[in-house]
Amino acid sequence: MNLDTLSGDRLSAVEFVHDHLQLRFEEAVLRLYVWPDVADADGISVGYGQPNYRDALCSAIDEAVDSAEFNESDALTIEFENGTVFALSLRDEDLDTPEVGSFTSADGDTTEF
Repeated sequence: MNLDTLSGDRLSAVEFVHDHLQLRFEEAVLRLYVWPDVADADGISVGYGQPNYRDALCSAIDEAVDSAEFNESDALTIEFENGTVFALSLRDEDLDTPEVGSFTSADGDTTEF
C-alpha cells in the first residue's frame, strides 16, 4: 500500500465511528480499527482513552500531510506539516485484531491491511 499519495493533502475530517476511526483527506479515506497514538510537535504523545486524545487527533484537521509511510510488518505513520504525528504499530505483538484498517485512494482503489 502506498500512502505517498497523501503527501500535500490536507486532513479534512476526523470521524469517530462506533468501532473505528476514519481520517478523511482531500480525496482519500483511511479507516483504522486500531487507534493510533498522537504526538504533537513537542513530542508529547497521547493514546486512546487518555485525556485530550480526541482533541489531539482533531488538532490536525486542515493540516497538510508532510509524509505518510506504511511498513506492513512494522508501523503506519502520518506526519503533518505542523509536526503532529499519527503513529500505529503494526507488529503482531501489538495488535489484537487481524484487520487493522483500509485505505481508499483518490482514484477509488481500496486496500485492506
